[in-house]
Amino acid sequence: MSTETSKEATADATTHEPRMNTLKLAPDVYQAMVTLEQAARKGLDPVLVHLVKIRASQINHCAFCIDMHTKDARLEGETEARLYLLSAWEEAAGYYTEKERAALALTEAVTVLTDGFVPDEVYQRAAKHFDESELARLVSLIVVINSWNRIAVTSRMAPGAYRPGTHK
Repeated sequence: MSTETSKEATADATTHEPRMNTLKLAPDVYQAMVTLEQAARKGLDPVLVHLVKIRASQINHCAFCIDMHTKDARLEGETEARLYLLSAWEEAAGYYTEKERAALALTEAVTVLTDGFVPDEVYQRAAKHFDESELARLVSLIVVINSWNRIAVTSRMAPGAYRPGTHK
């Protein structure tokens, strides 16, 4: 049985180096991703953007992105309760608006395409809360955060190193 404390584990969590640094190795790809993300979130509620990014990152087990986006969300006023309950948002109905819930359902459907496809009812639910342009941007945002998650997970970016305000 390990005697390592959670403080010791946390202190050691950011000691490994990522496998690769996309910014340095493919700066044009990195910049294209940043530009795509900026375009995708344009006009969307920043609170909703954070929820979508965090939820997709939870599904994808992207610790770096969960760390990053929860820090950013807190900085912009998101509540601890909503952050803690996000992985169980369907059971925490009183914490999220119907529009947020529709976006989270769409986020899950787009993120977990191995289930087959995005069900019509999920898409239609989102379409009730977003106009066509917003819906196109929301889908694009979900695609972008899934891409970021795959880059971060593949390159083994370490959670804990991100400081708010250093990436946008």
